[in-house]
Amino acid sequence: MSRHMPPPLITLLLCAALAALAGLAGWQMAQRMAAERLEQSLVLAGPRLEAEVERFRSLPSVMLEDPRIRALVTEGPEATEAANRALQIAAERAGADQLYLMDGAGTTIAASNWDSPGSFLGHNYGFRPYFTQAMEAGTGRFYAVGVTTGEPGYFLSTRVEIEGRDAVMVVKLDLRPLQQDWARTGVTLALADRHGIVILSGDPDWLYRPVRPLEPPQAEAILASRAYADIPVTEAAPLIAAGGDPDRVQGPDGARLVSALTLPVDDWQLLAATPLGPLMRLAWGAALLGALAGLMLSVLLQAHLQKRRVLAMRLHQGAILERRVAERTQELAREIDERRQAEMDLRAAQDALVQSEKMAALGRMSAAIVHEISQPLAAMEASLAAALLSGGIEDAPSRGRVEAARAHIRRMLRTIKHLKSFSRKEAVAPRPVAVDDAIRSALEIVGLRAAGGARMVFEPSGDSPIVMAGQVRLEQVLVNLLSNALDAVADRPGGRIDVTRLQAEGRVEIAVSDNGPGIPAPLLARIGEPFFSTKTGGDGLGLGLSISRTIVEEFGGRFEIGPAPGGGTRATLAFDAIGLRASPGAVSGLAAE
Repeated sequence: MSRHMPPPLITLLLCAALAALAGLAGWQMAQRMAAERLEQSLVLAGPRLEAEVERFRSLPSVMLEDPRIRALVTEGPEATEAANRALQIAAERAGADQLYLMDGAGTTIAASNWDSPGSFLGHNYGFRPYFTQAMEAGTGRFYAVGVTTGEPGYFLSTRVEIEGRDAVMVVKLDLRPLQQDWARTGVTLALADRHGIVILSGDPDWLYRPVRPLEPPQAEAILASRAYADIPVTEAAPLIAAGGDPDRVQGPDGARLVSALTLPVDDWQLLAATPLGPLMRLAWGAALLGALAGLMLSVLLQAHLQKRRVLAMRLHQGAILERRVAERTQELAREIDERRQAEMDLRAAQDALVQSEKMAALGRMSAAIVHEISQPLAAMEASLAAALLSGGIEDAPSRGRVEAARAHIRRMLRTIKHLKSFSRKEAVAPRPVAVDDAIRSALEIVGLRAAGGARMVFEPSGDSPIVMAGQVRLEQVLVNLLSNALDAVADRPGGRIDVTRLQAEGRVEIAVSDNGPGIPAPLLARIGEPFFSTKTGGDGLGLGLSISRTIVEEFGGRFEIGPAPGGGTRATLAFDAIGLRASPGAVSGLAAE
């Protein structure tokens, strides 16, 4: 299965994401614009309503100053006709719906509609709040549906006292013409009174409905005031349901966004609403545009990805080609190095064979020379011994010098004996060999090289262990190790070579340690390889340690080379012990022979 999503799924997800973002942004923008439009409508409609009310606020006070009105209050029914006509003319000229005068008991004694079937004359409106307010505070105002005419209106009242008699002038305003203006604004405007009942609305469905559910005390107060006559406002469905969104109003055409503005007139509330359907369509349009944009972006993205894939494929192919060329180049370089190394090994082998032949010839010559020298030396030693026995040399100094000469001759004879044994070809089959004897013989062979220079120390303890090996070949290994140690400490002040022999748990360990500069760690792994040497100037062929390792392993032993404690190099031989033999003592330098 591919690790990447298929292009159609990417396209679908991109289109869906952009459509959702664009739709959400469009919805929020549409709501914000609609809210701003509603606020503007409220700002324009609110002052218009306040101005309409304020235009008639002084009319009752002015009419109470009319002599015909005052005459009716003071003189009685004789002045009724004149008062009626005065109120009728004033109402027509001011544009008021009705204008009427009540006595202190709330009975209408004069009215502008005196000659109409629904005249207020003789009706008592003492229960109306605008009358009780005027009697108590001097002025009153109240919106209600007329109990006589059934027509709604806003009532403004003013009380005066004329010659000890109370009179209340009331003007009734018809605010319904405002509804026609609101219907042409493009939004739904409505006015709710202090009870929260819609009394004016551009939408007839909102009239006389509570904005929010009425609490029982509110409903009782509304019924007691008879403000809405026989209209069942307490039973009408509220515009905003209980627990609903305060910014949403449900209607026949769906939900509407609503905004409100509280007016200073009787705690009225001006409402403005607009349908959410157009806003939703605008949001869907934005979502569609977002989806189209996503589709276009997806096409561009796919084209870009296709170009990148083609470029990546070409780069990959180029990388493969370069890698193959590099691999082939490395193979050719490796083959060239192998051929060069083979040629170097071949030349080294040829040089080693030539050197081996030289050494073999030198060995044969040395054997002949040793044979020729050993007889005169033996004769000289015998002559000196005879001179001492004859008694011809009596003084002590002379006898001491003769004994010293005999010691030097015996030493030369021992050295010649070791050289003869070392040059003689040994039988292949191993035999018991005393380890300490082999060490001492090797020290005597290389002792002359150490004279006046490095100090070689061998201090065995206990009896000498016996191992299965070859006397001469074991000495050859030890001579090689001692020679390498002498080379390491040559020209080094305080040069020292320690030869130790330890025995434990049936094993014998021989160690040759020097305090020379040591062997660098990177070269330790190659020590013992044929033709590898750390000596400079052509002094070594790199065969001594390789031959020594082979000899030790043929005897079933173990050969190791590593750093010595405190610096220098330590070569270790390990064999299985088969017995013990008494050891004559320690050897230290040349004086301990």
